[in-house]
Amino acid sequence: MFIEEVVGALRQARVRFGIAGGYAVGLHGAVRGTVDLDLVIALEKRQFRAAQKALTSIGLAPRLPVDADQVFDFREEYIENRNLFAWSFIHPHDPTKLVDILITHDIREMDVVRIRVGDMTLPVVGVRDLIAMKREAGRPQDLEDVRALEGLR
Repeated sequence: MFIEEVVGALRQARVRFGIAGGYAVGLHGAVRGTVDLDLVIALEKRQFRAAQKALTSIGLAPRLPVDADQVFDFREEYIENRNLFAWSFIHPHDPTKLVDILITHDIREMDVVRIRVGDMTLPVVGVRDLIAMKREAGRPQDLEDVRALEGLR
């Protein structure tokens, strides 16, 4: 399973991360379909490098021709001037294998809960922080996710 590959690679590389986005909404118990796996990592250059190494080790490649150092060093410019909020990785032969690292948040400043799924325990952004992220994004699907998450409380 793709999520197991990603989580295993990130753990092996000692990346501090939490699952966010649609996967997190679903893991918290709301019905939600999604293809991409959104992650929040620690905003540290070594964490960006470790995440890149982990994701490329399982066959993913950055969607844009930028590396970890460039994303980290120019993160604010990418966010403010290019509306680039995620550093995307995709498998060149399977577009359903897609990971977005959200570069707008730092996992060290977020509540992370552990959710057991089968044999795995996954680090997932907590409901309060997930709702805040979804409100901030403000897209129609995000606002639906907010309503669904609030209904779980």
